[in-house]
This record gives sequence, C-alpha cells and structure tokens, in this order.
Amino acid sequence: MRALTWHGKRDVRVDTVPDPVLKEDTDIIVRITSTGICGSDLHLYEVMGPYLDPGDILGHEPMGVVEEVGATVASLAVGDRVVIPFNLSCGHCFMCERGLQSQCETTQVRERGMGAALFGYTKLYGQVPGGQAEFLRVPFGDSLPIKVPHGPPDERYVYLSDVLPTAWQAVEYANFLPGGTVTVLGLGPIGEMAARIALHRGASMVIGVDLVPARLARTAARGIDVIDARKYGKDLGDAIRELTNGRGTDAVIDAVGMEAHGAPIAKAAQWITGLLPDALAARMMEHAGVDRLNALYGAIDVVRRGGTISLAGVYGGAADPLPMLTMFDKQIQLRMGQANVKHWVDDIMPLLNDDDVLGVESFATHTMPLEDGPDAYEMFQHKTDGVIKTLLKP
Repeated sequence: MRALTWHGKRDVRVDTVPDPVLKEDTDIIVRITSTGICGSDLHLYEVMGPYLDPGDILGHEPMGVVEEVGATVASLAVGDRVVIPFNLSCGHCFMCERGLQSQCETTQVRERGMGAALFGYTKLYGQVPGGQAEFLRVPFGDSLPIKVPHGPPDERYVYLSDVLPTAWQAVEYANFLPGGTVTVLGLGPIGEMAARIALHRGASMVIGVDLVPARLARTAARGIDVIDARKYGKDLGDAIRELTNGRGTDAVIDAVGMEAHGAPIAKAAQWITGLLPDALAARMMEHAGVDRLNALYGAIDVVRRGGTISLAGVYGGAADPLPMLTMFDKQIQLRMGQANVKHWVDDIMPLLNDDDVLGVESFATHTMPLEDGPDAYEMFQHKTDGVIKTLLKP
C-alpha cells in the first residue's frame, strides 16, 4: 500500500509499504477514504524526531470502510463505514469504564510512563502505524471504531477521530455556565472548532485570538469576536478585560500548545534539540523546558479570578516554569489532557446531521490526494495558501 512516512525533520514521503494484516482475532482492517493532518503532526515534522524512526507511518485522524474483520469481531462487518479515534482504547478497563480512554490501562505505554497508545504518534505513544495510508489495522474492533452511516460525505464524520472530541472536551473542561464568556487562544483547527462549540453551547461571548489573518477572518465569519494578537502584544489581557467589565473571561481555552512561532528562546531550544543525536535530544526534551509558554502565560493573565483554563494544545517539555504564585492567588482551575474520544461521541453525534450546526462539511480548507501529502505538510507548516485544515484522500 501507499503510506505517508517520516524520514527526518521536515522530510515526509509517500512510500510503498507492506499492507497491514490481522494480528488478533479482535482486529479489523480499514480501507482509508479520508485522513486529516493535525496540528500535532507538525510536532513530528519539526521537533519530535528523537522518538521516530525512518519509515514510521504518520496520521491519527482517519475514517474508511471495513475490509476485513477478525474471527471474534461481532459488531462490524465488511463494508461498514467507520471513524477511528486517535487513541487506542480497549473499552473495558478501569480507565475506559470511567470515560478516560486516553488513559486506557490495556494500551498504556508503561515503559515510557505515558498514557494510552496513539495511532501514528512516536515511540512515546507506542509507535503504532498511523492512518495517513491506504489501509490501517485497527485493534479492539468491537469497541474502538465509531460506526457511521453510509451516504453523507466523509467530511461530516471524519472529525470524530480527533478535532470534534478534542474541541468538545476543551469546552467541557472550560466549565463555563450558560451565558458565560470564553477566550480561545489559537484559531487553528482545534481552537476554531472549540470556539464554534462554545458559542453553540451557550456562551454569551467567545473571543478568538490569533495572528494569522486567514484564521481570524474565517472565525469572525462564524459570529465569533476576534482579536489580532499582533495588534495588542503584551496588552492582550487589557484588551480582553476591557470587553469583560475589567474581569477577564470566565474561561480560557489554550489551543496553541508547544508551537514555537514567535518565541525565540523556545524556538532556539527546539532547533538545538533537532541537531542532537536522538538519545541526547530525547533526554533534553524530557528534562528541559522546550515549550513556547507565551500562550499559557497569556491564558493565566486573561482568565478572570476564580476562572478556568482548559489546555487543549499539546505541550512537550518536562521542566517548563509556571507562575505558581499568580495561579494560586487567582484561584485558577486548570484542566488538560488528551481527548477521551469515545466518551464524547454520543454528545457530538446528534449535531452531525443535515443542519450541520458546527459547519463540519465545509471545515477543511484543502482536500488533496495522499500522494501530495509532503506538499500538504509543507503548506501547513508555513501557513501558505490560507491552509487551516487539510484532508488527504488515499
């Protein structure tokens, strides 16, 4: 089959690799029809090389059609249409039964001290082949896949793999009451979708912050207030307090994470990490602060006293300094974590109808063949051609 594979920093290629095969009676094989490129895939493209091997198959936002089923799979048949959550969860362990599929005890990568394994996402999360490929082996065939109906386009359902549950959880963790106010920092796919969901769930004001004109314009078109971070810089908190009676918003969703743009020290640390041999680079990432923390510091500033910060952006450094005195004094509540995809599906699915209240069918800005995957990654990294979300079609 053809698959998009990692070969080094900013070097991804579409290679011919062996087809996946059933390994357990509970496995299924899915023929991929659509697969997204996620903002966290850019972390692999840029800085996570120490945890990757050349030839690793990337991607964790796939959907498609069941091609084969293991001997004991009872709930799916060949020809069924499914979306695959990005975290591998068994559905029946202590964590899964409590809706914490991202901490699944069956797939936890214990040798790395990490939570549930993820598709297409480094040795830290199990080095499981990903979904930017023509076919994908999926374990736990009776509990992991999300069965969806035939008929509507893939664009209606594919975001159940990551974007929708990640954004939904970010809003849930933001913990605002109906009529509350929310700031979303970062209007990439997760941030923009979180802003849409917050508005849908009754926020009286949603403020989206970014510095990319295309993102700001697209979010504003959905009726969301936007602020250009380039205009306000360090005065962003003051600008938001002016809009909220001097308090700040009830909640802030940080959808930026470890992205290095605009943070010279963090960018330099990531650049240096990329030059080191893998063993040293991994040690640096695990024991040093290599994250861009401007967004998190901004969230601490912007949120009102007694408010909540919800972290949806991915952070990777282990020694990142936080202003604990300010966080304690402001009585800030902080929630974070990988999305528990299956936990939120029942809440989201009723919204994926012909009314399309969240605008999922027009959410992708670019649709490209799998063979153009390397170009798609480069476009996404450099934010050219107005790219915000790309779907690849194998």
